[in-house]
Amino acid sequence: MAYWDWPARAEQGAQHVVICVHGLSRQGRDFDALARALSSQAQVLAVDVAGRGHSDWLADPMQYQVAQYAADLATLVLRVKRDSPDAVIDWVGTSMGGLIGMAIAAQPELGIRRLVLNDVGPVIQWQALLRIATYLGLNPSFDSEQSASDYLASISTGFGPHTPAQWAELSRPMLREREGRWWLHYDPALAVPFKALTESADGEAAAEAGEAALWGLYDAIKVPTLLLRGASSDLLSRDAAQEMARRGPKASCVEFEGVGHAPTLVAADQIAAVQSFLLGS
Repeated sequence: MAYWDWPARAEQGAQHVVICVHGLSRQGRDFDALARALSSQAQVLAVDVAGRGHSDWLADPMQYQVAQYAADLATLVLRVKRDSPDAVIDWVGTSMGGLIGMAIAAQPELGIRRLVLNDVGPVIQWQALLRIATYLGLNPSFDSEQSASDYLASISTGFGPHTPAQWAELSRPMLREREGRWWLHYDPALAVPFKALTESADGEAAAEAGEAALWGLYDAIKVPTLLLRGASSDLLSRDAAQEMARRGPKASCVEFEGVGHAPTLVAADQIAAVQSFLLGS
């Protein structure tokens, strides 16, 4: 499992580590802008989850599920604690990375101090899963970096407005050049368990049944939690966000207008919300 290590630029008392984990088809470089801001005071580890970025692909595609990812990331947390027993560890998780974060934060022995959930919670909208299933694992290739970047923009309208420079920074790490064509970075087989759910006759019922387990994880979290939500999100409803504010860790919620699923943590107001929560007193 690969990860990007942003050392803290300023010496602190106890070591402060922020682990950042991306969404389903993304990779750790999504957090470059946030890491530049947070690394003024904290070390940032931005992970490439298995099957993405520079991490290995799994032999068994059915292992591309949150339980496996949580086990992998628990190993990273324990490694940080082994190397720096007094380290303070926070978590920022976008979409899938937030689900993994819920599983990690629900285990008090792993010692997560604060949790940021970016546009995700125990209730996930079925229609959003069907939308993601329309492109996940298609394995398209492109004749230029620009056409690949344009394709990524077409399936990422929920990210909200970005400047050309911001979009280039988000899209370039998503691409790999081979034999004169451009491909996406991830193992197409990571769609196998996802589509086993969305294409199943009882998939929607199974997803609803899984919510009970997710609420169990959420209710077990005892650490301060910040919930970020795109005001137009189709994955995390406002009702679900309000319920998350009432139970479990009683997350405080910040919404961003003009954004759906999911805030990219590139815009200044999005970075400021995370920075204040993790680096403030």
